[in-house]
Amino acid sequence: MKVFPELISVNKEELVNYPTKAFEGKIHVISKQQDVDSAVEYLSAKKMIGFDTETRPTFSKNHTNTVALLQLSDENEAFLFQLKKIGLPLNLVKLLENTTVAKVGVAVKDDIKGLKKIHNFDEGNFIELQSVAKQLHIEAMGLRTLTPVVLGFKISKRQQLSNWENDTLSGSQKLYAATDAWVSLKIYQQLRPYTL
Repeated sequence: MKVFPELISVNKEELVNYPTKAFEGKIHVISKQQDVDSAVEYLSAKKMIGFDTETRPTFSKNHTNTVALLQLSDENEAFLFQLKKIGLPLNLVKLLENTTVAKVGVAVKDDIKGLKKIHNFDEGNFIELQSVAKQLHIEAMGLRTLTPVVLGFKISKRQQLSNWENDTLSGSQKLYAATDAWVSLKIYQQLRPYTL
């Protein structure tokens, strides 16, 4: 196995030294059933896509909200599925079950668990970045620290606790959501050769 570069983690103080980057491709917000088909068709043709979800934050221990947004992205196009409006349609479920399309993300187990509360499915070919990082002796585990370690830039986490159930997502919410899915894919593309 090749050895990944020596940096294994970064702390909060070191993060300020990195430039901030975000997704620069096209962002599609999918809020109507008729838009799901073309999005799924596009994504199903890919070998690998970035994956993430967003849930409206709750500040009560006894209550959890339903997943509001599912983000799937390649290098050029990000699709934000507003699950509060469309649910989890069958063709989108089939994409999540599809074993020929790898879905890459961080803490995917929790995301899958949340999605299964909307519609149960047999997840197919999900790749957990935390497992890949561990295998390569990288201590950074979250997207916030994995991104500078692997890609040499940082991403903004300002919108993390915003209301993902909003009917209309703000520009900064859309960019944040697209970036999280896209950067997961970019991290894996960078790390994959070291795992072979």
